Amino acid sequence: MKVSARTAWLAILAALVPGCVLTNPTQPYAGMPALRTETGAVARSAPAEPVQGPLTLSEAIRVALANNPGLSATARDVDVAAAQRDGAAGQRLPSVNAVGGYSHYLDSQRLLPAHANGETGVFSRNISSADLVLAMPLFTGGRITSEIRAADLLQQAAEHRLARTRDELIFNVSSVFYGILAQRKVIDSLEFSHKALQEHLKRVQDLIAAQKAAKVDELRVQVRLADLEQRLVSERNVLAVQARVLANLLGLGSGQEMKPAGELEMATAAAPTDEQALKQALADRPDYMAARAALEAQAKSVDAARAAQWPTVSLQADYGGRWAADPTDKPAGLDSSDDAGQVGVAVAIPIFEGGQIEARIRQERARLRAAQDRLLGLELQIRLDVEAALLNTGSAAQRVEATQKAIEQAKESLRIEREKYDLGKGTTTDVLDAQSAMLDSQTNYYRALSDYDVALAQLRLATGAQQ
Repeated sequence: MKVSARTAWLAILAALVPGCVLTNPTQPYAGMPALRTETGAVARSAPAEPVQGPLTLSEAIRVALANNPGLSATARDVDVAAAQRDGAAGQRLPSVNAVGGYSHYLDSQRLLPAHANGETGVFSRNISSADLVLAMPLFTGGRITSEIRAADLLQQAAEHRLARTRDELIFNVSSVFYGILAQRKVIDSLEFSHKALQEHLKRVQDLIAAQKAAKVDELRVQVRLADLEQRLVSERNVLAVQARVLANLLGLGSGQEMKPAGELEMATAAAPTDEQALKQALADRPDYMAARAALEAQAKSVDAARAAQWPTVSLQADYGGRWAADPTDKPAGLDSSDDAGQVGVAVAIPIFEGGQIEARIRQERARLRAAQDRLLGLELQIRLDVEAALLNTGSAAQRVEATQKAIEQAKESLRIEREKYDLGKGTTTDVLDAQSAMLDSQTNYYRALSDYDVALAQLRLATGAQQ
């Protein structure tokens, strides 16, 4: 059956057109929970499960590790690095492709080369072909091996960055959680002081009624009560903001009600020395290990760039068929189609590349030096992190001890001033000052205790200790 050139062209166009436009393009917002796009459309998926009952720190960390989008995105980076590593490893394997083509010539061409002198053949201006083509690298100057090793190291770096992101998330959750516990204690102290001032106001009013106190004492108490009320409003707002920050870290909606439960405590373990903590940090911190892996990967990238200066040897083979449409010369007994195949070894030697190889080598070497500088900078940052965490831990511990003593002293002072006022030997101002001092001592104590727990979490983060 004869196939016209027009028919062949139409067949090729019919095969190519579907490849120009993807029939099922990837939806960028598929699988995302309740996100409004620029066009106003909303993509939805199942929301995170709400937190039920009291929320302990360990439960908050578990929920955050399961739901936090930032941690999930970093985990996807590990998947990307693993895919890149598989892609690099695939370069060692043979590649097989199906290749088809159609050519129209001004002059008739032989369908296949002659096998011998004087051999007859089929000629045509329109020749179609279909082949299976195999190619396999035999020698690349170490380029493929270097790229595979670089991809391995980059995958390790991505895994270390994931571990560091996890540690940072645990620290952030712990910090906000301790802040909420301390804020609740502060609010409890304010409410207790507010109640105590109300009782004192009643006592002052009774004394005024008995003409044993001046009206100005009542006014002073009411002013102090108003101040406490505005402080309560402010501190409750801080607590509400902290709750929303915690919900955000946990990957939950801000409308979900959470009830963090726990106590602020002082640890009994001795703090490590600067050198011990620094040694542990350089051995265990995931971001430091990630930086070292990235540096080693970049060194392999330099080797891969240098390998381009070497010859490349590859195995090549193909097998397929040729078809002559509307042959111009077809001797009797010959078919207008035939098969063809070949196998061989090809060597490519770079002679002149316009400076591209040298430019890439310089580029990769510059990236290597940049990675070295980043590693040195990270070492300095790790030392700073460790020293700051140790200083913060020691300072917070001293503040807890000092404010704990101050609370007992403030309570005793308030008791004495109240007795003096009841006996007519003290003033309302003295009572109010003593009440304010006790409130400040309690507030400072709970905040110092929170700062201590946060400093311990900061020390674990700085040293890379398991959390």
